Amino acid sequence: MKKRESFKGPLKNYMSWPLLLTVPIILLNIPLYSIDRRAGICVSIFAAVYFVAMLGIYIMYRSRIHKEVVNFATQYGTVQKKILDKFEIPYALIEDNSKILWMNEAFAQITEKDKRYHKSITSIFPAVTRELLEKEEKEQNIRIEWKDRIYRASVSRLYFNVEGAEETEVMEYVDEGLAAAETKDQYLTSLYLFDETELNRHIQENREQQLVSALVYIDNYEEALESIEEVKRSLLVALVDRKVSKYFSERDCIIKKLEKDKYFVVFRYKYLEDLIKDKFSILEAVKTIKVGNEMAVTLSIGVGVSNTNYNQKYEFSRMAIDLALGRGGDQVVIKEGENITYFGGKTRQVEKMTRVKARVKAHALRELFASREQVFIMGHSISDMDAFGAAIGIYCAAQVMGKEAHIVLNEVTSSLRPMKECFTEEKGYPEEMFIRSERAIEMVKSSSVLVVVDTNRPNYTECPEILRQSKNIVVFDHHRQSSDVIENAVLSYIETYASSTCEMVAEMLQYFNENIHLKPNEADSIYAGILIDTNNFMTKTGVRTFEAAAYLRRCGAEVTRVRKLLRDDMAAYKARAEAVRHAEVYKGAFAISICPADPRVESPTIAGAQAANELLNIVGIKASFVLTEYNEKIYISSRSIDEINVQLIMERMGGGGHLNVAGAQLKDCSVYEAKRKIQDTLDQMLEEGDLEV
Repeated sequence: MKKRESFKGPLKNYMSWPLLLTVPIILLNIPLYSIDRRAGICVSIFAAVYFVAMLGIYIMYRSRIHKEVVNFATQYGTVQKKILDKFEIPYALIEDNSKILWMNEAFAQITEKDKRYHKSITSIFPAVTRELLEKEEKEQNIRIEWKDRIYRASVSRLYFNVEGAEETEVMEYVDEGLAAAETKDQYLTSLYLFDETELNRHIQENREQQLVSALVYIDNYEEALESIEEVKRSLLVALVDRKVSKYFSERDCIIKKLEKDKYFVVFRYKYLEDLIKDKFSILEAVKTIKVGNEMAVTLSIGVGVSNTNYNQKYEFSRMAIDLALGRGGDQVVIKEGENITYFGGKTRQVEKMTRVKARVKAHALRELFASREQVFIMGHSISDMDAFGAAIGIYCAAQVMGKEAHIVLNEVTSSLRPMKECFTEEKGYPEEMFIRSERAIEMVKSSSVLVVVDTNRPNYTECPEILRQSKNIVVFDHHRQSSDVIENAVLSYIETYASSTCEMVAEMLQYFNENIHLKPNEADSIYAGILIDTNNFMTKTGVRTFEAAAYLRRCGAEVTRVRKLLRDDMAAYKARAEAVRHAEVYKGAFAISICPADPRVESPTIAGAQAANELLNIVGIKASFVLTEYNEKIYISSRSIDEINVQLIMERMGGGGHLNVAGAQLKDCSVYEAKRKIQDTLDQMLEEGDLEV
């Protein structure tokens, strides 16, 4: 049976109100009878005649009004469809199987498809995948590149939810002979294409016109001048000025010399890409300046990029130059928001002969200790001999000042245990000289001094929690800085040229206090740290390294005693030998090996580092990498002699270190996946020219 059409909603109310007006007339007529009966009868007759007349008119004109409403709706729908078809914004309807159901003329013109094209939208735009269309999100926007134009595709769902419809009912929408049958729980997907080519071009032009600030420092200005005759010094400075000025002037830069060894540079952002492609060749160009100087001139450049204001740009460039100098100089650091990019840094840091900085830092540390009652010292997790020896040196300095001092030490490795046993209660040291992280968190106060040694990265420390609790933080380290550094340190002494943190601490102790006297076992600990980090004084040693060792020898350090304390057990020695025996030579210059996970080896990471040192003794090996699986992490120890900068390689893998001693830690991967990652990194750096075999 065909369902009879009837008016609904506001239209029904509008058509019915003349009839409904009869009701208030009758209600008003009731009190009229008590006043005047004849008047009441007349009003009743009028109400009856009015109701019959309005009902007749409603019945007579109902079908005509309905027809006119339908004709208007049809014409309105036709106009609406025509407007949508002629809509300037490309528009298409897509079925749930990702096939195109309908498209307007603008969409057909852009895609160069016929309007009867009903294949998958992915065949036109691969970025609009079926997985994207199936996501139950209100609206999604993706970027599409099509025939040299850039579009923002807006994808949204159109649900069919017809009031009063049954599950089996079908709603048909016919357009140009194409019918879509949908129930109320089904939907179509609409796709709009917004041409943003010009918008992106203007945004790019605006970005390219933004100014970028940079600071250029000469790393070794004083040292380079001292290595040349006095009459030639002005010539050397003039040549450096000319090289720097010419390099930046060619790129429409404004350069201003701030001091004798500092420059301020401003240029448009569009030239930054050119400098990056050039890999800042000015770093190598200034090294070629030779007018009799024995030492090559090196530069450090800090570039600050920001979308906010000029003060922020300058602040970023200042932070970038500090990071470049903290990493050893001879490199470029670009800071763009939170992103930091490095260039250069391939040469060894030149050792500074002056000890003025060590004396200044020693006096600053003494003043800091004098105003505090409690000192906490900690190194990096899985502490090695350098961190332990440096911590002992700082502990001795605190003891001389009469301060309560504690060394935070969680895990004692087999190589560290013999040295730690020299500091027991029986030998005159307090019970809580060494404490664990849990105890340190309980004891530390906001007024305490926290000294971090042998690391400048907060996540690498024994207890990162107490970094947040302490307001007075001191950092002593010899590793190159990365973007992740300990912030808000009141005193920071980071020297990348130093062989070890123990060397820095030994120098500092000589200026800390005249009354400081190290005991033999304390001197042994600091000496052992230097010995391990320099591989028995074979790598990264300078004049100051031997002077620090001589000072410790005068304090009672005994070479033979230290050597006995540093001996390995048989299991560790065999693990190291196995790593060397199974080493694989990659690209004819890189030795890669895996240190076996022997449960009898208490400190496999140390065995891996020792194996990496051993592999450098093989002819033709320029760099070595040894992987060790320990505590659900993959530890990578990398070493080189002088030709390869392993620190750059390890930085790409999330680690860091020095030019010839570096490392990294990887999570959520196997040793073989880590090995493959090292090989891929080497391949990439060789291809980009960052490594030369």
